[in-house]
Amino acid sequence: MFEINLFSSQKEKKVEYLELVYDLIFVYIIGRNNSLLHHTENGFVSWKTFLAYAVCTLAIIQIWTFSTFYINLYGRNSTRDHVFLFVNMFLLYHMADGISTRWETSFYRFNLAWALILVNLGVQYLIERRKHLAAPWEVRQIDRKAMILFAEAVLVIVHMFVYDFWGVSVAYIPIMFGAIFVGASDRINKMVPVDFDHLTERIMLYVVFTFGEMIISVAAYFSGEVTFGSIYFSTMGFLIVVALLLSYGTFYNKILDREKTTNGTVYMMIHVFLIFVLNNISVSLEFMREEDVSVLPKMLFLTVSFLIYYACLFSLGAYSKRNCGFAGAQYLAITLLAAAFIGLMVVFRDNMYLNIALTVVFTFAVFCLIYFKSRKTEQPE
Repeated sequence: MFEINLFSSQKEKKVEYLELVYDLIFVYIIGRNNSLLHHTENGFVSWKTFLAYAVCTLAIIQIWTFSTFYINLYGRNSTRDHVFLFVNMFLLYHMADGISTRWETSFYRFNLAWALILVNLGVQYLIERRKHLAAPWEVRQIDRKAMILFAEAVLVIVHMFVYDFWGVSVAYIPIMFGAIFVGASDRINKMVPVDFDHLTERIMLYVVFTFGEMIISVAAYFSGEVTFGSIYFSTMGFLIVVALLLSYGTFYNKILDREKTTNGTVYMMIHVFLIFVLNNISVSLEFMREEDVSVLPKMLFLTVSFLIYYACLFSLGAYSKRNCGFAGAQYLAITLLAAAFIGLMVVFRDNMYLNIALTVVFTFAVFCLIYFKSRKTEQPE
């Protein structure tokens, strides 16, 4: 085991190294998912391509959340845990291979691996159940989690038959089922709080890995002939990543109450969307310098992604330390900044040089708002 300490100088709870190895495969899959949006038709990403991208991304993130909750609640770094984890890693490789614009050729491989991963996690809960028979409230929670996993696996299999008979993909149904029933289990989940310190650290690490993919995307700005345009866009792209990373890091390190007693469900669900839009931002930054992508999708993709990212980030204010939560003044300020950002992006939509500069100003303005809030509410040790 070793200690992870990316944003804070304070000692944090240790995370097992195998958890990080497991998370690394998701970095690879993030790249595979983002590559789906690099294929455009007449300057636009087709709705079928975007739907495939959204489904693949959300399915992978959901698998990660299910795995993280199990490890957080019942993981013991045992041989059994390692075996189940490695099996899931192996199956994730098969899912990754099915992520392409020609996804039909790997449809059954992708979905069968998906279903088996869910069954794998469900079996772990059933094995764990025997150790908690003296705690009926915990058995009830375990039963509910196992039921959700097995039922979603069945829906994935049904989805395969639907596609086989009618040629229609309804992969979004299993994802929606899992999300809805996990949310509906909030009352049961409250009976067994998560280790919030560990959970927040695991999520932070996954967010950092997602930023890693964004850094790789921005690296394309630094390649090729050195011109004013290449230097300008590479500088602006790098500054955007810095501002986004600092905003999340400041919240995690200064504002978030990692000792809070909670079941972690809402916190995790907010991060599902936050990680999803971070992937979108990575792609939108690549679109900025793509001449074959039309102006409208560039502007919409970039603007909407940033707005959702900050909406998710400020929603995490519910998990702030005492006296560190965002007040009406902060919400008003971010609303006015967002409105100004949208208006200026629409007015100057044809000027990519100005668009990316406005994005830098907007992201750093929000970071300053978060930073000064954390400074004002910081309590002495």
